[in-house]
Amino acid sequence: MSSVTVASKREHRVTTRSLLRRKGASEPFSMLTAYDYTFARIFDRAGIEVLLVGDSVANTVQGLDSTLPVTLDEMIYHCRLVSRGVRRALLVGDMPFGAYQVSPAHAVASAIRMVKEGGVAAVKLEGGTAQQATIERIVRAEIPVMGHVGLTPQALHRMGGYRVQGRTARGRERVIKDALAVEAAGAFALVIEGVPARLAQEITARVGIPTIGIGAGVHCDGQVLVMHDLLGLSETAPSFVRQYANLGLQTSRAARAFAADVAARKFPGDEHGYA
Repeated sequence: MSSVTVASKREHRVTTRSLLRRKGASEPFSMLTAYDYTFARIFDRAGIEVLLVGDSVANTVQGLDSTLPVTLDEMIYHCRLVSRGVRRALLVGDMPFGAYQVSPAHAVASAIRMVKEGGVAAVKLEGGTAQQATIERIVRAEIPVMGHVGLTPQALHRMGGYRVQGRTARGRERVIKDALAVEAAGAFALVIEGVPARLAQEITARVGIPTIGIGAGVHCDGQVLVMHDLLGLSETAPSFVRQYANLGLQTSRAARAFAADVAARKFPGDEHGYA
């Protein structure tokens, strides 16, 4: 392979620096969750810029009520599956609850495992001012960090449920303070979840790193959705979700048709067997 071809491939790989350039050029980018090789390959080929192996795997794949029980080993397993399907997108792994709250040193060890064993290019963690020192330590270990402020699902019990954040003056200042702390700590990007659109717009204008909205309005630099919500595979979805397909219904119909054909001995036919 020539050096020109290698250079061309590198230019098309999404990196933390290319996301920063997109913010400067006001070019929005997309991020989706993925949990296995198949969907990672599909989304990567479709041109999604960032793939997140979210701790939402607890809800979407494991059938749990919150993200809190998913373990670091489980996250690394899913990161490894997704990494095999990625050729272009920036791959980010969610750090699960308990993997970074104990101490900055423990967080660095967890992040190193996600990179070495999971194959991710960056990690994401929730929290603002409380996690500033932790983000700084992980960044010093040469691992890019994506922050997450506003509605942070791992703080479910503190928030009293999945509640919109930043609606009061005090709440607004707290979200802004958290966002600025994440940037100051050296994070390369920031997820803003479940806040009023005007607040997300203000934060996006104030920070120099790309913001990624989910339930935070149109003015963020990028947007993220959980793949099960996007594809109509969730039983219920938040009000901010746009369903781009209904694979749940299509899959159900396909399964019913298969069951009916088997019951009627219409499948397999002669063309599906061997002489």
